[in-house]
Amino acid sequence: MQWQRFAEQMAVLARDLLEKKTVQETLGAISAAAVDLIEGCDAAGILAVRKGKAITLASCGDMVGASDRIQGELGEGPCYDLARRKDGERTYRIEDMTRPRPDWPAYAKAARELGIGSMTGILLYTDNEDFGALNLYARRPGTFTEDIETAAWMLASHAAVALASARTIDQLEHAMETRHAIGEAMGILMERHRMSEDDAFNVLRRLSQHHNIKLRDVAQTFRAEHDRR
Repeated sequence: MQWQRFAEQMAVLARDLLEKKTVQETLGAISAAAVDLIEGCDAAGILAVRKGKAITLASCGDMVGASDRIQGELGEGPCYDLARRKDGERTYRIEDMTRPRPDWPAYAKAARELGIGSMTGILLYTDNEDFGALNLYARRPGTFTEDIETAAWMLASHAAVALASARTIDQLEHAMETRHAIGEAMGILMERHRMSEDDAFNVLRRLSQHHNIKLRDVAQTFRAEHDRR
């Protein structure tokens, strides 16, 4: 790696990422940058596993989606191994995918058929059984050295920040939407039944508990019924 040139390219990338309007655009740019900036990298992608389902969040290269899908269907592969490790290790590097892989033979066979010669990846986050990872692929065995793994770490840091921000934003937006829905439902009850604010909230809370439905869903049902009238 020519580290000075790579550092300059990473600085340009960081500025470009700040201009992206969505997390999806950011993750797509990171995947494309991996192919453009990392020597020998033929494809790259960001894989997330949520509730046991594998989702390709971003990809650059045809083999990425297929590799993610196969790992998800089999429940095995380097990403799953990395997420399940208890020693805190956050990277993997497979120098030669053409050799037998007794730890996950079904995935290794499928990977060879996809033309994957070597892989490396960085774990971005884990949350119970869910995880995310940045994966780099090469058609040639022996492509990913320790230096290249370090370069991948730098790209992964951008991806991790983008995902962390996205999850925080999702949580904030969800909280705001919930508060807004409950407020509107309370307003409907207060107007329709001449209730106090506390009484209206208690009605929604009792319905939520009695029917085992989230308070937000009860509130949205009230709003929908009111809109239909």
